[in-house]
Amino acid sequence: MKTLSSLKVLVVEDEALVSMLVEDMLTDLGCTVVGPAAEIEEALKLAGSADIDAALLDVNLGGRPIFPVADALRSRGVPFAFASGYGEAGISEDHKGSAVLQKPFREADLRRVLEGLVAQTA
Repeated sequence: MKTLSSLKVLVVEDEALVSMLVEDMLTDLGCTVVGPAAEIEEALKLAGSADIDAALLDVNLGGRPIFPVADALRSRGVPFAFASGYGEAGISEDHKGSAVLQKPFREADLRRVLEGLVAQTA
């Protein structure tokens, strides 16, 4: 079973400051950060080819919905959580029930969500 300190987490976030904060939090939790990806095309490439255990996806990446990336991850069996400043608003019907991390969030919130993702793969 994976532990937080062994996770490789894909970060998809287009806001540089948010991305840096998330990377710092993940590093503090012992995770390895993959990416970050700031564009849909880059995120799709990493989602399809990178060795990752989980992903944190900004719901709107440069005004474009992130759902194609979520679908690519789902097809590989990689658990993911959405990060959104709007909670579940804006989550497509196909993705309702996915983990959502409300922005802004604390490291403890990120830990809780990642632990839930790890539990999905156990």
